[in-house]
Amino acid sequence: MCGIAGFTGTPDLDLLRTMCHAIIHRGPDDEGYYEDPQVSLGMRRLAIVDLESGRQPLCNEAEDVWTVFNGEIYNHLVLRRELIRSGHVFRTDHSDTEVIVHLYEEDDEKWVTRVNGMFGLAIWDKREEKLLLYRDRIGKKPLYYALKNAQLVFGSEIKAILKHPAISVELNYKALHRYFGLKNISAPDTAFKDINQLPPGHLLVWKGGEIKIRPYWNLDFSTPLTDISEEEASQRLFDLFEDSVKIRMQCDVPFGAYLSGGIDSSSVVAMMSRHHSKPVKTFCLGYEDKPEGQFLGKAQDIVYAREMSQRLGTEHYEYIIGAQQFATQMSEILRVFDEPFSGTISTFFISILMNKHVKVALSGDGADELFGSYLAHRLAFPIDNLLAMKRRGINNWHNLASSDREAIRPFDTPEQFRFLQTVASPNIAEWRNRLCVFSTAERRQLLSEEFLHAAGNPDTDSLYQGLESELTARDVLNKSLEIDQQELLPNQVLAFVDRLSMAHSVEVRVPYLDYRIIEFSNRLPGKFKIRNGIVKYIHKRAMEKLLPRDLVQRKKEGFVQPIYSWMHGALKGWVEQHLDSLRGEIFDLSYVKKLKRRFWTGDQTVNAKIWNLVCFAIWYQERPS
Repeated sequence: MCGIAGFTGTPDLDLLRTMCHAIIHRGPDDEGYYEDPQVSLGMRRLAIVDLESGRQPLCNEAEDVWTVFNGEIYNHLVLRRELIRSGHVFRTDHSDTEVIVHLYEEDDEKWVTRVNGMFGLAIWDKREEKLLLYRDRIGKKPLYYALKNAQLVFGSEIKAILKHPAISVELNYKALHRYFGLKNISAPDTAFKDINQLPPGHLLVWKGGEIKIRPYWNLDFSTPLTDISEEEASQRLFDLFEDSVKIRMQCDVPFGAYLSGGIDSSSVVAMMSRHHSKPVKTFCLGYEDKPEGQFLGKAQDIVYAREMSQRLGTEHYEYIIGAQQFATQMSEILRVFDEPFSGTISTFFISILMNKHVKVALSGDGADELFGSYLAHRLAFPIDNLLAMKRRGINNWHNLASSDREAIRPFDTPEQFRFLQTVASPNIAEWRNRLCVFSTAERRQLLSEEFLHAAGNPDTDSLYQGLESELTARDVLNKSLEIDQQELLPNQVLAFVDRLSMAHSVEVRVPYLDYRIIEFSNRLPGKFKIRNGIVKYIHKRAMEKLLPRDLVQRKKEGFVQPIYSWMHGALKGWVEQHLDSLRGEIFDLSYVKKLKRRFWTGDQTVNAKIWNLVCFAIWYQERPS
């Protein structure tokens, strides 16, 4: 695991080192550089595999193919044996990085289809004088780039690219406009006009001052498995999951796992325990400030994690944070992202603890986006069924038959039914937009005329419309899952998993997002994923082979912190201070004032909006300028 950076054009070793030093947290163990008259490649190394001989950059036998690599190739040992049989000579003992250059010799640009892993990497082909950038299939590892004056600049994080003197810090207002709806910036855009992010599953080729970008892998829901039984599906999923966990335990350094006590993290730890002779090191986050209301369930995570640790015999560690530590470190957290971000950030705090014990950790991330758990997933079938009821003239909760209420579960109470009616639309892009932090209409009120003009007045701009037009899924739940695998997963979930763990030099591996599991789960019909209001149904069926039934049925919210509770309590003054710092050239301050008034009176419905604005305010104050 590493951080990489580089550029084409006139070599400049001091600049290359400066770019790499900006991401030293991604690789504190070592550094390496390669230069020729056309390209400069650099890296910072976090040594995980082949500690002694796996230094980068690495090249092939003829020294005309070079690579710098951030990530892991989990099937590298199998590939190495195949390549040796084909006549390739390896210089390292068992480096997964060296496999890349030999595979490229064999298969040219298509080499990437043979690997199972996570990566953001660059390959310099001296023979054809071309530089290639690759990002893994689902986007676990980041890779940013900028094309300026026909020269390419790239890096694992934006901060590395911004060290290059040709790259401007001018903001991308259209991308920032979307932040206020989604909590994050979405690839290929970034918060900076000059810089783009390579989308997941894509290849960029720079040659002769021009770039071409194309996908080498796509999400595909188009061929559902219609003749598979639940038992067959659950067994196949279990087998894939077992192998996925096993290959992610291969490393030459201490490793462990996140453990919240929910089904996803517990499944990972239980499977690790099956295939590890020593107790697995596990880690959980707790809170010294007692949360209130809907967040009381989160306080139980540490209790459930302890219970699961005892059942599995793990070596368990806990990290306890409070509201003041959370607030104090928010500036540092947003500097890690380089962009505004108001999603989950708890990974930052648990990684402080993990860094003291392990270099690698497995997590349960990805299961929600594969099998259905979030509100947008739970709404999919009920919205579809509600629309069918309306076509039959049923518009009132009191007129629902028992079968109708069954069809819209868990939105079958009067209050939830009203919510369902408010959100529902035949157009998935429209109802997904209604779930945004600020809808498109609300952003027109929130943002200043100056900002909206700079963003191109995006009144009709809808990310979801673009995604909906290219969906391959057939049923409504799989359509919602496909949207989240395209957008939420790589741009928010995997972004916080990577950035916040690597901020403390911890590599996170995600077994659920093995591409084999993704391809299989995406062929399962939606009815296998949420059934009668039971989320992740087929996943729970599969894990019954591994976990006690009471744990399988436990509801889980994930690794989040009770920020909304703190906002109305210990951090209320801190929140108001940041809201007061919002600038009139970006916001309509009269609208912000109305939100503040609602927040101050205890209105819980504005929590997500207030937190979104606070995170933006902190980032904007800390941004490069």
